[in-house]
Amino acid sequence: MAKAAASAKAGKSAASADDNGKPRKGVEWLEGQMSTHFANVVNVQGTREQVDLFFGTNRTWNVEEGSSVSVELSNRIILTPLAAKRLWTVLGGVLREHESRYGPLNVD
Repeated sequence: MAKAAASAKAGKSAASADDNGKPRKGVEWLEGQMSTHFANVVNVQGTREQVDLFFGTNRTWNVEEGSSVSVELSNRIILTPLAAKRLWTVLGGVLREHESRYGPLNVD
């Protein structure tokens, strides 16, 4: 997967021809319309038909006890339950590898 992402960044298609000139099956990652956003807050809600992911930025730095937190929402991603399950599987693997390299992430 990292190889496919690297070749996509280099402007090559992951679905290019193999050594014999036959088309190779794969995913072509098109980055032309992609935008990048930072998020340090995420929330999730779901129904039978979809799973909604909300991303935002916490802009409240000095929170006093009892005061509210201000989160500026920037993106909402709507997934089918099957796509959400695939994301959960892949994200779990990425986080397991991260924790094996850098130590556990404690979530309060």
